[in-house]
Amino acid sequence: METILKISQLTKKFGSLTAVDQLSFSIQRGNVYGILGPNGSGKSTTLGMILNVVNKTSGSFSWFEGFESTHEALKKVGAIIEHPNFYPYMTAVQNLELVCKIKGVNKGKIEEKLKLVGLLDRKDSKFRTFSLGMKQRLAIASALLNDPEILILDEPTNGLDPEGIHQIREIIRKIAAGGTTILLASHLLDEVEKVCTHVVIIRKGKKLYSGPVDGINASHGFFELKSKNNDLLIQILEGHPHIAKVSEKDGLVTAILAEPMEPETINEYIFEKGLSLSYLIKRRESLEEQFLELTKQTHSA
Repeated sequence: METILKISQLTKKFGSLTAVDQLSFSIQRGNVYGILGPNGSGKSTTLGMILNVVNKTSGSFSWFEGFESTHEALKKVGAIIEHPNFYPYMTAVQNLELVCKIKGVNKGKIEEKLKLVGLLDRKDSKFRTFSLGMKQRLAIASALLNDPEILILDEPTNGLDPEGIHQIREIIRKIAAGGTTILLASHLLDEVEKVCTHVVIIRKGKKLYSGPVDGINASHGFFELKSKNNDLLIQILEGHPHIAKVSEKDGLVTAILAEPMEPETINEYIFEKGLSLSYLIKRRESLEEQFLELTKQTHSA
């Protein structure tokens, strides 16, 4: 799979503060990547460096396997790294026509991109009449005018209401489904879990994890179970070789798996031991639980 961006030991220092600390990861074509970390963790600085708006202190990055200069490569990149900046007295179409002129792009794509972000019916409305969510969607349309191979978004849902957040996430999914690679920075676990295929987790400029969203740890998930005799249930579960840990809280028994196992298998096993279950469900740890576990391990390391 083609590598669109490779970052190696990228570092940025502001005086004595190290904002980004020897960061390394790669982005492959066709995926949706999230750079996840709390505010102040170095996400925006990282995006600034790869877009040539922030000078790196050390390390390197290369676009499209290094076959082109950064200046040429950035012509294939669409990016929104600050608040949408359009002329308030101009319409959506007029603003995008101006962007086309600046970028040297054909105006023929304007209506297609407005339709993609759900603003075609407001194409002749002045920018100043737009809600914050609409302004953000217009910015995405603007970043897509040159049909970029990768779209970069910095905190795309910041400040939006729930409806605005939902709309932006749906647009990101739609753009990704069309084959565009996406890199977004977010401090929201929920956002990354819902729209990204891969995640780079950073804290204080350092990388904690890089890889598929569902591979943050080797968790096989867990069962939640209930029966009329939970004491016996716990005893049975503790005797199963594929169960790592059993606990009980408020009448609900949790069994963490050491190996992959389906609910039918454990149900049959418990039934054979003479006990019937009144409740059984299999769950995976959420990204939030995995993230907290990961940061906890890093703290104590």
